[in-house]
Amino acid sequence: MEFVIVTGLSGAGKSQAIKVMEDIGFYCMDNLPPSLLPKFTELCYQSKGRIEKVALVVDIRGGKFFDDLFESLDILKERGYKYTILFLEASDDTLIKRYKELRRPHPLTPDGRIIDGIKKEREILSEVKKKSDNIIDTSNFTIWMLKEEIQKIFLEGKKPDNFTISVLSFGFKYGIPLDADLVFDVRFLPNPHYIDELRDFTGNDRNVRDYVMSWDQTRIFAQKLKDMIDFLIPYYVKEGKSQLVIAMGCTGGKHRSVTLANLLHEHLRQRGLRSVVNHRDAGKIKE
Repeated sequence: MEFVIVTGLSGAGKSQAIKVMEDIGFYCMDNLPPSLLPKFTELCYQSKGRIEKVALVVDIRGGKFFDDLFESLDILKERGYKYTILFLEASDDTLIKRYKELRRPHPLTPDGRIIDGIKKEREILSEVKKKSDNIIDTSNFTIWMLKEEIQKIFLEGKKPDNFTISVLSFGFKYGIPLDADLVFDVRFLPNPHYIDELRDFTGNDRNVRDYVMSWDQTRIFAQKLKDMIDFLIPYYVKEGKSQLVIAMGCTGGKHRSVTLANLLHEHLRQRGLRSVVNHRDAGKIKE
């Protein structure tokens, strides 16, 4: 029997993960009190083949019951029941953004600050994380990327690829992204804003992209940029970094930065790397 315990930080995607596991044939249960884990496991193993794959979510929503988790895991081990732990996490900034979008308080600090709840939860879950067999950082994941990762682990038997590159375009007039690891200023490139027929388009449109890429300095810069990122990535991976945020900035984040961000994103995808692209300011007022 394949028995998976899904846990991790609130807001990291456990609910989505359990839905994916149900889709690939797991019998799933959400928010099981840890003290019931040994009995539930025993029932599953005694099903005589009727249940072959089980996934259940155990997290801090159980309150004080969560303290029983390690005792329950020890009981499973003593009884010879095999299990794996899937741990989901995300950066503080990502979790805060998700909570604000849903307008929900953190379960550990319902009347306090979200960040305080996140820090407290990280501390509570630190030992569980150490015992986990698979850890997925969903900071830069879409739902489809999480689905792909879970299928890779539980259908193909592969370890998760924890390195994700997020390519972000932005406008300097709106501020530099606080989570950026690398920031590139492309304001030296010719600006489509001063071309009347291009002003209302963005770097996602072919006419703007063709204009930006028609200049020698753009093509030379793009090649040097790709070469440098290709050089850096193996060293970030070796260092143990799980995500890299590369920010491309122009004045308003609408034309040049969008074009270069798309170009780099496509290059990374062609190399087989996990890359996501986000245009933070492309929909704002004119550059």
